[in-house]
Amino acid sequence: MKNRNRLNTVIALFMVLTFAACDALDLKPISYITNESFWQTEDDVKGALNGIYVQLRGAAEHDLYVLGEARSEILTVGIGGYGGYDIYYYNTLTQANMPISWIRYYQIINSCNLLLKYAPNVTFNSESVRNKMLAQAYTMRAFMYFVMTRTWGDLIIHTDPIENTNSDVLYKERMPQAEIFKLIKDDLEKALALYPDDDFGTQRAMWSKPAALALKGDVYLWSGRKLKGGNGDIETALSALNSIKTSNLSLQPEFADVFAYDNKGNSEILMSVRFQDLESGINYFRYMWIHGSAVPGDASQEVKDVVYPIGPGQGIIVASDEYRKQYTDDDTRKDASFLEIYSKDKETGENKFYVSVVLKGKGLVRDGDRIFADDIVLYRYADVLLMKAEAKNALGQDPSAEINEVRRRAYKDKYEDHIYVNSTKEVNDAAILKERLLELAFEGKRWWDLVRFDKAFDLVPSLREHKGKDYMMLFPIPLSTISVEPKVDQNPGWDK
Repeated sequence: MKNRNRLNTVIALFMVLTFAACDALDLKPISYITNESFWQTEDDVKGALNGIYVQLRGAAEHDLYVLGEARSEILTVGIGGYGGYDIYYYNTLTQANMPISWIRYYQIINSCNLLLKYAPNVTFNSESVRNKMLAQAYTMRAFMYFVMTRTWGDLIIHTDPIENTNSDVLYKERMPQAEIFKLIKDDLEKALALYPDDDFGTQRAMWSKPAALALKGDVYLWSGRKLKGGNGDIETALSALNSIKTSNLSLQPEFADVFAYDNKGNSEILMSVRFQDLESGINYFRYMWIHGSAVPGDASQEVKDVVYPIGPGQGIIVASDEYRKQYTDDDTRKDASFLEIYSKDKETGENKFYVSVVLKGKGLVRDGDRIFADDIVLYRYADVLLMKAEAKNALGQDPSAEINEVRRRAYKDKYEDHIYVNSTKEVNDAAILKERLLELAFEGKRWWDLVRFDKAFDLVPSLREHKGKDYMMLFPIPLSTISVEPKVDQNPGWDK
């Protein structure tokens, strides 16, 4: 108990020190207490690492999802109103109305930089424990830069913690995206060399070697397809994905089981962000649930059995017709991903579609309340399989085995009607992209997929009229960020 209390104190102190680090990039110098008093013991480092995961949870609660999916064709306005999300659905972002900045992500990076600087000088009982902590910090930093560069392109590079007020440290120019990817790849190689084993951990909510390999596959697929890395990068991606050992990794028998609150950290998960009742806040799935007052009185009992109790649902992010109609009725993922609610038309008496509710994050029910505290999944095995299919197809190999492994679970006894047969690269790519839509919807993947496959202008209705305006594949940097960053210019095209 004494050690636990000390660890909790360490986490709290680290979070105060880290979140106090805000100026420009919202990174103020860290107090001398950090240098001289904080980084003394193995528990200090462990507390700092846990603090980084708390920061990650803050990003995953909302922003990670919005950046990864909100601009795609999956979502539309709900009966609860726009809630400010129409700028994403309709792709009407501007530098003035962009609400998400990179400050949160640089805070996490700064925390990683602190750990990477000071942990090597702390005495550990086991060198492998130290190495695993360092590996996680390198992986986290790589992931943060990967998120940001896909969002904003060129970035400021910080590999040392902000510990003084020197303007040369605080204010920097952005570096080309190629340099960002070099840093990401270097960090992943350092991480993979440090992980002592393939252990996921008990909750699969901390970075591990398998999760880092999944991230590496994701990174090299992106650089291979978007940054002219070509077959060399694609081969590296496939090699990383093939290196993930599957002895403790498998698809869940039922698709809905992947997301069940009482099945967190299951065998399909490589990396998730842990949310927990009575411990953490709730996440973006609350926006995808219906408000109690909005449930139609004539809704079926089946619907009422699912949606009640309501919880703090707001109904402002819902599945679009464009997305929902992609499923066939024999696809078990359909009923596990969303629920369609119908109500009788007052004039005709016919049942008409009213709204949908996302089921992947329905949380748990406690004391008559619904708590939206599902884990946010960053990487799972089905995603790995489909990334492998994508890499194999890009290299001229047959991707059907991986596609069919995913489909076998999805269609159950109807699988024979949906067996995929290898075709041309173009046809295979279309099949893989659609399979990722059906499998990974509401998991913050779709926008990145559309950009990587160069299909955003074709498949997102609000972008079709803008085809050719490639600058729109990035997000604008908020004016609020530029106003405190004297060396940062707006992304071209958004500076109007």
